[in-house]
Amino acid sequence: MMNVLVFDIETIPDVESGRRLYGNATEMDKLDDKDVARVMEHYRSQESDGNSTMMRHHLHKIVAISAVFRHQKEQKFKVWSLGETHSSEAELLQRFFEGIQKYTPNLVSWNGGGFDIPVINYRALVNGISAPSFWATNGDFKWNNYLNRFHERHLDLMDVLACYQNRAFVPLDQMASILGFPGKLGMSGDKVWETYLNGDIKGIRDYCETDVLNTYLVYLRFELLRGNLDQKSYEQECELVRDTLKTENKPHFSQFLSAWKE
Repeated sequence: MMNVLVFDIETIPDVESGRRLYGNATEMDKLDDKDVARVMEHYRSQESDGNSTMMRHHLHKIVAISAVFRHQKEQKFKVWSLGETHSSEAELLQRFFEGIQKYTPNLVSWNGGGFDIPVINYRALVNGISAPSFWATNGDFKWNNYLNRFHERHLDLMDVLACYQNRAFVPLDQMASILGFPGKLGMSGDKVWETYLNGDIKGIRDYCETDVLNTYLVYLRFELLRGNLDQKSYEQECELVRDTLKTENKPHFSQFLSAWKE
């Protein structure tokens, strides 16, 4: 195994951009964030002929980035959320790209190519972030970089397992549950905005951490599938996850362990 960074983001409507893009600016300034989001959902519903109210990628704002880092040489496993509960979006993005700059890990995600990375790219533009290693396509990155869909520096598990066929995509929650992993625990992505408005950033970060743990466990099974791990190594990697979560002794990790049926 290479150094691996599994990542997941949680987002809310970018109401600041909504105020700029929709309606009379003065009128929009009179609305609170919740009502601006409703206006954005209305326009999105019209745009999609009523099929979706989910914001397009450029109208999301990142409020959490969670990660699993498996450092192969030092035999370390870590799961955490970048920054602090009060960290700005710019700080979260900066930390994400600094990790890539420092360790050059293989990135792993579930639907990262379809959602997380495009959102990260747009928000990096908005926040004026520099990320040269992520965008490198020359030298060592010419034939294996983070940007090419068919390279391995970013492995979008959902995309690869579906053989790049949209009609074969499955939700992470269902795939994880089928494999005996916990799946969703008491929250889902469509509750993030409400949770954010209630001021529970920690709850969002905890939820994001369990999502990234599910992704990592599916990734381990994928590594077993394609022969990069044998059964003994796979079981050792899973045990490392369990031991780490027990040591952390955090309520959401304890809940995750209790729901892990594999």
